[in-house]
Amino acid sequence: MRRSKASFVLIYVCAALVAAVCLFPFLWMWVSSIKELRELYTIPPVWFPAMPTLENYRAVLFESNVPRYFLNSLIISFGATGLALFIAIFAAYGFARFKFRGKTFYQSFVLIGQLLPTAAIIVPLFVTLRTLGLVNTYLGLILVYMIITLPLAVWMLTSYFRSIPVELEEAAIIDGSSRIGVLFRITLPLSIPGIIAVLVYSFVTTWNEFIFALTFATDSSVKTLPIGLAEFTTEFNTDWGAVMAASMIMTVPIAVLFLSMQRMFVGGMTAGATKG
Repeated sequence: MRRSKASFVLIYVCAALVAAVCLFPFLWMWVSSIKELRELYTIPPVWFPAMPTLENYRAVLFESNVPRYFLNSLIISFGATGLALFIAIFAAYGFARFKFRGKTFYQSFVLIGQLLPTAAIIVPLFVTLRTLGLVNTYLGLILVYMIITLPLAVWMLTSYFRSIPVELEEAAIIDGSSRIGVLFRITLPLSIPGIIAVLVYSFVTTWNEFIFALTFATDSSVKTLPIGLAEFTTEFNTDWGAVMAASMIMTVPIAVLFLSMQRMFVGGMTAGATKG
C-alpha cells in the first residue's frame, strides 16, 4: 500500500515537473511582455516587474502592422486548413474503402511531399506562383500551405477511416444510401476526433510557418504574424518587449483552439497513429 502511494506521488511530482518545464517559456514570455525596457536587460534578471506595464501591447496593437498581420494569418490559416481538410477527407476515404490498381504506390507517394525538405521545393513553388500571378496573394499562400499539410492529413484520416467498421457502411448502402451519403451520414460523424486532429495539425502548421511566408509574401497586405515578429528586429537592435507582447498575441488562437478541442485532438491523434 505504501509502495502504491509512493508511486502515485512520484508520478504526480514528475508530471508537475514536466508541466513546469513546458509552461515556463510561456510564463517568461508573458512576464517579459509587461516589463519596462530597462528591466528586460537587467542582470541578474528581474523575475517579475516592479511596475507592470501594458506599453508593449499598446505599441504592438496601435503602432505596428501586427493587427493586419494577425488578420492575414487568420484568413490564410483558415483557408489552407479548410481546403486541406476538404481534399483529405475524400482522398483518405478512397484509400481506406476502395481497391484499385496501384493503391499502395499512390498512398506511399502521397507522403513524398512530406519528406522533401523546404529548400528543395521552395524555388519550384515560387516559379509556379509567379507564373500564375499568385505571389503576394492570399490564394498563393493558401495553396502552398495546403500542399505542405495535405500529405500527413490524408495519412492520418486514412488510418482513422480504416478503424471504423465497414459493416456500418454496408448496412447503410443496403438501406439505399449512396456512397456520398454514407460518407457524410455515417463515416464523418464517427470520425470527428480524427478530423479535429487534422484540423489542429493543419492550422498550427500554417499559423507558425515562416520560410514560405517570407518568400511568397513580401507585401504588407499579405504578410503573416511570424514575419511581423521578425520586423521588430533590426540590424542594431531587437525590441524584446514588443516581440514578447506580439508573441503572446500570436499564441492566443492556438491556445484557444487546442484547449477547446484537447480531448478530441488527443483521441484522434492516438487512433490515427495506432489503427489502420
